[in-house]
Amino acid sequence: MNAPMDAEFADDLTRLSGADLRALIHARVLDAPAAEARFDWRTGTSAMGLPRAVPKDFPETPVHAAVLVPLVERESGLAVLLTQRAGHLKNHPGQISFPGGRIETHDADAIAAALREAQEEIGLTRDFVEVVGFLPDHLIVSGYRVTPVVSFVRPGFRLQLDATEVEEAFEVPLAHLLDARNHVRRRRRFDGREVELTDLPFESRTIWGATAGMLLTLYRLLRGEVMA
Repeated sequence: MNAPMDAEFADDLTRLSGADLRALIHARVLDAPAAEARFDWRTGTSAMGLPRAVPKDFPETPVHAAVLVPLVERESGLAVLLTQRAGHLKNHPGQISFPGGRIETHDADAIAAALREAQEEIGLTRDFVEVVGFLPDHLIVSGYRVTPVVSFVRPGFRLQLDATEVEEAFEVPLAHLLDARNHVRRRRRFDGREVELTDLPFESRTIWGATAGMLLTLYRLLRGEVMA
């Protein structure tokens, strides 16, 4: 059974003007990547809310990765640019995600990796992107420690999707994701047990898992519920 979260204060963030929301994002995101992964589903402190049990194949040292959290500056307000992964991929086929991937040895840092992956996956070039900060790192079930790189994206870009990795790219109004009435609890099975997670439905799609967790972390940061 799915149930919307308590809608108390649901309109607080959605009532902000575009300029005020932009300023709040600037003020609340981290200035540098976190020294430690802040949200670890293995210890019950994750935005994903996964159980404490650790799968045997989860690495002691997770692979460091980075994703770009692109906030497109539309006239109607900020919109989150997301991708739907190609259906033939081995890991997370068809799921909704941010552009990103592992940090390679030739990447200077998480920012360089996130920008490189965004250009490779969807053709978003760096000259349209203004990096503003970071969300706390997330440890996810596939064995990665992910640094989310938050950015504003200037309109006018033309995407070119890499069909080997991405099936589709689309935008979701940030106001929709910041409205707690659109946060839906859902029970799913992980590693043989049932857990309660929070999904973010939008039109015919459902954002869930690590991507939903990172968006909910942004929501909590902006509300002041998560301290940087």
